[in-house]
Amino acid sequence: MKTITQRELAARSKAVLDDVEAGETYHITRNGAEIAEVRPLSSRRRFVPVEELQRKWRHAPRSDAARMRTEADEFFGSEDRIDIDGDGNPWDRA
Repeated sequence: MKTITQRELAARSKAVLDDVEAGETYHITRNGAEIAEVRPLSSRRRFVPVEELQRKWRHAPRSDAARMRTEADEFFGSEDRIDIDGDGNPWDRA
């Protein structure tokens, strides 16, 4: 952790933010008192590898489209459904 003044932060903001992006944490002071902490976001990810997505999806529960349609019809009703003939294709119109 590094400590810098508000003035230093204003003068060197790009360098400080580059350090933060690399994992450094800064405490900012004003008139000798710490007023803020600038640190990297721990949950931020820019890229998720395909292998990781496949590994997670492999263990996801299977979905049953017919059951989902039945439950949706029970909850919302089927009067306004676009899929008029019930074949699962909402794009062909009767």
